[in-house]
Amino acid sequence: MTIPITYTLKNLWVRKITTCLTMVGLGLVVFVFSSILMLDQGLKKTLVNTGEKDNIIVIRKGADTEVQSGIYRNQAAIIETSPFIENSADGTRNISKELVVLISMQKNSTDKFSNVVVRGSSKKGLDLRPQINIVRGRTFEPGTSEVIIGRAVAKLYGNLQIGDSISFAQRKWNIVGIFDAKQTAFDSEIWGDCQQLMQAFRRTNFSIVIFKSKNSKDTDSMQNYFNADPQLAVQLKIEQDFYEDQSKALSKFINILGITLTVIFSIGATIGAMI
Repeated sequence: MTIPITYTLKNLWVRKITTCLTMVGLGLVVFVFSSILMLDQGLKKTLVNTGEKDNIIVIRKGADTEVQSGIYRNQAAIIETSPFIENSADGTRNISKELVVLISMQKNSTDKFSNVVVRGSSKKGLDLRPQINIVRGRTFEPGTSEVIIGRAVAKLYGNLQIGDSISFAQRKWNIVGIFDAKQTAFDSEIWGDCQQLMQAFRRTNFSIVIFKSKNSKDTDSMQNYFNADPQLAVQLKIEQDFYEDQSKALSKFINILGITLTVIFSIGATIGAMI
């Protein structure tokens, strides 16, 4: 009974190179599959943690992303008067009308360009996102060409520092602060005054309206309230659910790609082991 086992072990030792290559092939299969799963999980965690459970995001009906959405000024005014918005301690409404656009920026010491999200917001918009903390400098002043940038932007695009300026939308924007968003999607964004950014990008409409709800679980009642107004063609989502939905399409693509690569590598490893 010991002869087959002994023969197999000796055969593996004699053919050390073949054995090692087979082990490497099998290891690559496990590595690729594990990497895809970790990438998918990291993506979901980053996007889901971006949103708050108590925040409601309002986008145009039919829009899937903030960039695709458009909210007219009169619509934003109607939303601002709705009874679902919670008031802050100073009596002001916890609502922010925001612009979201994409720009292209060159990465550090390379010729590669990548899309970066520019968000026109307000100090109330920062208050609605408690995960955002200014770690250096200060926040932007309304009515100025000042911006704050996420840590990821500061690191990846020219090691940007406070006092530097970046150019887009035919204007120069002064960096006055760097913020940490606790490894959420906001870390890769540039924030500035909404009205100034709308002028620079020649936009007349907001992209989204976000507010803190008195009862975020009752989204059906809020949606029915807005549906009753013919001027409002909008849809409401809990902010956390909205960003979770954003991750599903990319997550599906990553999983399909990962499984396809794993199957190909597995076939190759199997053939190598058989040979």
